Amino acid sequence: MAQQHSVTSDAANFFRGALMGAADVVPGVSGGTVALVLGIYERLLGAVSHFDPTLIAKLGKRDFAAAARHIDLRFLAALGCGVVVAVVALAGVMHHLLEHHLDVTYAAFFGLILASSVLVGRMCRPQTKAATFVCVAIGIASAGAAFWLVSQDRLQGDDGMPYTFFSGAVAICAMILPGVSGSYLLLMLGKYHEITGIIKSVPKLEVTGGQLVTLAVFASGCLVGLLLFSRVLKWLLARFPSQTMAALCGMMVGSLYKIWPFQRDTTPSVEEFKEKVFQPYWPESFDAHTITCVAVAAAALVLVLGVDAIAWKRSAQKVA
Repeated sequence: MAQQHSVTSDAANFFRGALMGAADVVPGVSGGTVALVLGIYERLLGAVSHFDPTLIAKLGKRDFAAAARHIDLRFLAALGCGVVVAVVALAGVMHHLLEHHLDVTYAAFFGLILASSVLVGRMCRPQTKAATFVCVAIGIASAGAAFWLVSQDRLQGDDGMPYTFFSGAVAICAMILPGVSGSYLLLMLGKYHEITGIIKSVPKLEVTGGQLVTLAVFASGCLVGLLLFSRVLKWLLARFPSQTMAALCGMMVGSLYKIWPFQRDTTPSVEEFKEKVFQPYWPESFDAHTITCVAVAAAALVLVLGVDAIAWKRSAQKVA
């Protein structure tokens, strides 16, 4: 009976991981937010942060069973497998949508990210007027910095391995940070289309040696970023929770410029999507296409806020 319960738990954690992976493939939805909704956020953060000297000591003594318990290995393994399966399964879909349905896809991203910024902003709870002023100032400064950042041509991406490693390290932070999407950060950094393209080719065995190296470097960046940021996140949230959330909220709002639904291709002669340059514009008329984009953005916003409402309801039920 105990074994059956264990297998059932593994299957449930695999499914939770799949939902997190599906969320992180879509720019705008955070795997961390999904972890909160599913009630595994604290367990995930605790497990990741236990990759520490204590673990090394246990491994040095060859006490592998104790080491596995220290990092909650069975939980992480089941969750991780679910994440990987979902990412591989959905990467090709997102790759296609960006190439052939950019406006509608960006509309969905815009609504998802706008809703996520609301959720992050709501996590900012200053206790005094002075603290409120500081949080607002941090949020505005962060939004301004993000707007400037996403307006730079640099964000088209870089083919160098150091930049690929850095992109993986930054993007994986969203896996343990509610409200921030790792795919969105990849989109900002100009690496989303390249990475999803490689992942899409893996099941078809159509990857080159260079692409496998790129994917390995990216994965290494993800691993390093995950291990380091789990500690940084715990430290920031413990000491400066409201200020940290204000900065994140501002960054997300300022970065919305990057994925404005209406984009004009300024490089029509360029065939590779990742090398194209798009310029946001305001639609001249509200035709059927414009209305569709607005409706998709609104639906995406409602979806994220609805998921958050479920999380709040579950939390209230546990307290009661």
